[in-house]
Amino acid sequence: MNRKLSVVIAGGGSTYTPEIILMLLDNLERLPLRKIKLYDNDEERQNKVAKACEILIKEKDPTIQYIVTTDPKEAYTDVDFCLAHIRVGKLPMRELDEKIPLKYGCVGQETCGPGGIAYGMRSIGGVLENIDYMEKYSPHCWMLNYSNPASIVAEAVSKLRPNSRVINICDMPIGMENRLAEIIGVPSRKDLDIRYYGLNHFGWYTSIKDKSGNELLPGLVEHMKKYGFINGEKEMKTAEKDSWFETNLFAKYIVETDPTTIPNTYLKYYLFPDYVVEHTNPNYTRTNEVIDGREKDVFTACAEIERNGHSKGTILKIGIHAEFIVDLAIALAFNTHERMLLIVKNNGSIQNISDDAMVEIPCIVGKDGYEPLTIGKIPTFQKGLMEQQVAVEKLVVEAWIEESYQKLWQALMLSKTVPSAIIAKQLLDELIIANKGYWPELH
Repeated sequence: MNRKLSVVIAGGGSTYTPEIILMLLDNLERLPLRKIKLYDNDEERQNKVAKACEILIKEKDPTIQYIVTTDPKEAYTDVDFCLAHIRVGKLPMRELDEKIPLKYGCVGQETCGPGGIAYGMRSIGGVLENIDYMEKYSPHCWMLNYSNPASIVAEAVSKLRPNSRVINICDMPIGMENRLAEIIGVPSRKDLDIRYYGLNHFGWYTSIKDKSGNELLPGLVEHMKKYGFINGEKEMKTAEKDSWFETNLFAKYIVETDPTTIPNTYLKYYLFPDYVVEHTNPNYTRTNEVIDGREKDVFTACAEIERNGHSKGTILKIGIHAEFIVDLAIALAFNTHERMLLIVKNNGSIQNISDDAMVEIPCIVGKDGYEPLTIGKIPTFQKGLMEQQVAVEKLVVEAWIEESYQKLWQALMLSKTVPSAIIAKQLLDELIIANKGYWPELH
């Protein structure tokens, strides 16, 4: 494990970039690095985190070469891994993704429903552009892509760049597994053997065992019926009652839809859309929480590091999705055969779902990529939900390729978050105006 690697973080201006840097630096013994690059097409935003990241790197290992650039050739030349988390349109467009649907009584969420469709139409071109840069300048590089909405992006990559070295991932199940580990009382999610299947932000845990092979899922279901993903009475009393607390608590209602499984919390948007709309402030959505909270905190912390010239006392810390990315890079670089949840083409893993559906399932990861595990047949309830959502995602990608108004309208009609064809059309017409310059021109 003497070989040192080079990584580029695409979307370098993200507020998640410092925590990815911290995770990389915390794992240099497992993933030795010789070069870290930040790449973004928004130089001003990237500069808000760039100097702080340089200081973090120098404090940990000054031998690592550090490059900050807006030039794709400089970014993608001589890299082994691209960690891609781009956001086309940034937070102002995310705010519209959330607030426009709410005007029509529909779920306003960045990856689910109309907002996710709008975001997907913006993201496809940006992700493909970065894949093409990677293949031009570092054809042996792996792209670990967690740009949202991951399901639509994965469908587009599968269809339009089928031979590219791209692995589509999401941190959401990892966050839930961390919650489950806390509830069970084990040190880490890695102390659990977990079975899961579904689509991105749309799945179910079917088995959760400890390392002795004891099945813990039935007991967890009983816990969830009372608390959701909240860790008991103490957390109920002490936790900050923000939107994530409400999401984790609401899981107690989702689990009742199939108490033989533990659901992904995002299923609330599809199964309880009326409740979600009723309990969402149309003037202050999660984007506003991010702007007033995470974005402000991270940029302030980075400015303080830059001003002080050191990171002592910083609030910046490693994040859960950074951990997953490092584990995946290590598995690919050093052939560890780690079992990980990835978004991959089904190809028979779920027997009664179409082979070309992009599903989120456990895979074994090594130097040649991934091998999906077999899931078998799934129940009618999950099968029906998944097939409907797969059709939505495929229609979005077809609409982008064909510049088809009709197909994008059909995607909105088919979404469980949109109540009628009339509302779908009204929504589409307003989203077209809001996304002018970001979407292909639809005909």
